Amino acid sequence: MVWQRQRAPLMTRWSEALCPDCVWPEYPRPQLVREDWLNLNGVWQFGIAPRAQAVPPTFKGEILVPFPIESALSGVMRPLQPEERLWYRRMFTVPTAWEGKRVLLHFGAVDWEAEVWVNGQRVGKHQGGYLPFTFDITPYLRPGEQELVVAVWDPTDAHWQQRGKQVRHPHSIWYTQVSGIWQTVWLEAVPSRYIAGLRITPDLAAQAVRVKVLAGGSDILRDIHVEVWAEGMRHGEASLSSSEGELAISLPSPRLWHPDSPFLYDLVVTAEEDRVSSYFGLREFRLGKDIHGRTRVFLNDEPLFMFGPLDQGYWPDGLYTPPSEEAMEWELKLLKQLGFNMLRKHVKVEPARYYYACDRLGLIVWQDMPNGGRAQTGFEGLVTLFLGVHQDDRRALWRFGRKSPESRADYQRELKALVDHLYHFPCIGVWVPFNEGWGQFEARAIAEWLKAYDPTRLVDHASGWYDQGGGDFASYHIYGKPLKPIPPTATRAVVLSEFGGYSLEICNHLWNPRQRFGYKHFQTIPDLTAAYERLVDEQLRPWVEAGLSAAIYTQTTDVEIEVNGYMTYDRAVLKMDAERLRAVHKRLMTKADPGL
Repeated sequence: MVWQRQRAPLMTRWSEALCPDCVWPEYPRPQLVREDWLNLNGVWQFGIAPRAQAVPPTFKGEILVPFPIESALSGVMRPLQPEERLWYRRMFTVPTAWEGKRVLLHFGAVDWEAEVWVNGQRVGKHQGGYLPFTFDITPYLRPGEQELVVAVWDPTDAHWQQRGKQVRHPHSIWYTQVSGIWQTVWLEAVPSRYIAGLRITPDLAAQAVRVKVLAGGSDILRDIHVEVWAEGMRHGEASLSSSEGELAISLPSPRLWHPDSPFLYDLVVTAEEDRVSSYFGLREFRLGKDIHGRTRVFLNDEPLFMFGPLDQGYWPDGLYTPPSEEAMEWELKLLKQLGFNMLRKHVKVEPARYYYACDRLGLIVWQDMPNGGRAQTGFEGLVTLFLGVHQDDRRALWRFGRKSPESRADYQRELKALVDHLYHFPCIGVWVPFNEGWGQFEARAIAEWLKAYDPTRLVDHASGWYDQGGGDFASYHIYGKPLKPIPPTATRAVVLSEFGGYSLEICNHLWNPRQRFGYKHFQTIPDLTAAYERLVDEQLRPWVEAGLSAAIYTQTTDVEIEVNGYMTYDRAVLKMDAERLRAVHKRLMTKADPGL
């Protein structure tokens, strides 16, 4: 089977411009950039075999990496079953200029369990569907052409692993599964002792940035030197004898990162024979008291009302993988144009370039931890949503699908890895470890750990349901009921972390015309726009005046049978009048002025 684009029920306009020889060609890790790298995206061979089979099957088909096998843009559009393994194969050649260097093989994300071979030798295995991983493949290379084989097992909802909204049988708010490679695969040449990572911490109180260099290829790197640049001028530098310490670089009269002025500094870091470039933004998220003594979110010592959409990160043609960076950035720019200053990335982790775009555009990100365990669905979920039933998440963990110690340990391992991976990005202002009770356990203790591990951000420990009294927020999800102001407490701000869900079906832009899911349905764009204006002006604004710190509307786009987006799923139609949207958002943000 030769690769060719398949047709999903909906396609975006960017899919037609997709070039299989230059798919996602951008450098995939903007927080740590080197010149010597090689993109391995493109057409690979693939085969599917029983999970128990230990050797590759015959590679009879072609698949476009990095699109998941279930997507139209992969060229396959076929679900991977829990009893199967998906095998990939491609050949590559190491550039001759890399001779004498270490060669690292990077995977942006593979869902869920990946095993890797180079030239017939097993390199290693990784579990986890959302985060990057790396193997040093130098010992496995041979002269000339190299063979890379990857085997993937993904049980989706037949197992307890973190999987977000993926299910094998999509319905209501549950979407098509995603399996296999779904972010960029790439090679990188490094010295024998190299910079494996940077931990960059803004310090507004000291008017400085702190930099910790993480060593790869050894326990310690020597001769660390860091320079801070902006607009062609050097603003500071510092040196350190080894990577065991942390650098602090003073920045007199610093320029701060804010959604209205997302200023970024550049970094150049050298250590022994290695050199990388990076960037950072100076900003501080915390809780504080406004002039009325109410607990609110503060950014850079000023109150900030955060408003934006819930964002699922699904695309009709690429599923988890946007058709291109152009498509991804187009959507983020539209959100800014509509007057939003944030979004909530819902139970999914995006490629690093997504957060880089948010850094540059000035969009704050609330980052969810992808859910695993058991969701609170059906009657149980409806009762909780409308009656506010409470559950203690420290006992009877079977209710949350977290009875297994292995499940809980895996969640905690991946949560730490998520924070480590995204710590660099200034746009991320809030961690959301649990949502509506899905796989929830010991949320208060986990929030305390998060606050200690990353004190630079706020924590919404139990978004929507089963508040355990922890974290920085009392967090509410309200659908189908009027919004009535709930005041903040002395120690926690109040946030409306989901609301709205107003729905409109646009003919010829539906995933499945026979099914729909939404919370309140309208017939025309003017009707939906007017109802949305009333919701924001008459219900949301009074709550903002009473001390609300954030509001998150459901949602950026329709997703499969959900028809409650600002846009259709194919990103072709904005379902409300753009000028009236901007105007009502401006009125809301004016009421949220720091003078409140």
